[in-house]
Amino acid sequence: MKTTSIMIVGVGGQGSLLASKLLGRLLLDEGYDVKVSEVHGMSQRGGSVVTYVRYGEKVYSPIVTEGEADIIISFEKLEAARYAKYLKKDGLIVVNSQQIDPMPVIIGAATYPTDVLAELTNKGMRVEALDALSLAVQAGSPKAVNIVLMGKAAKNFDIPYESWIKAIENTVAERFVEMNKKAFDLGYNC
Repeated sequence: MKTTSIMIVGVGGQGSLLASKLLGRLLLDEGYDVKVSEVHGMSQRGGSVVTYVRYGEKVYSPIVTEGEADIIISFEKLEAARYAKYLKKDGLIVVNSQQIDPMPVIIGAATYPTDVLAELTNKGMRVEALDALSLAVQAGSPKAVNIVLMGKAAKNFDIPYESWIKAIENTVAERFVEMNKKAFDLGYNC
């Protein structure tokens, strides 16, 4: 069995750590050897955050190197572009179409690039974009963007839907389980 490499990328405060915890728990429950590594950077200040999740029969390192990621789950368009070099040639980027301006854009020292997702597609990358923020709000909270994205990505794993729901029930605080299940379904079915 080959080792599969996933990167979860975003901006601090978007819930990428919960997403990686959910994915790690799901994969362990499915019987895989799993390694997870989190790089927080300036996450407390809205900076870039990346989490590596690798799984298979036997995994020796959690780190994903350039050209090795099977799937990149990106919580923001610019973060998808920033980490695109890590994607395998036949890999997939699942990305929230939301734009979150980084500090240089906020202070006027830079401009947000236009057509970020079109550029990735033009480079031959498989990109599945969705408005995860709108779906999260529909589910009950803008904070559920992470679970919407996990729902969208779930169809690219050979893991039953019911296992994902069980992982949500076992990972998320009880009072948020139903909202997160709804968020997952909205992502899964879009």
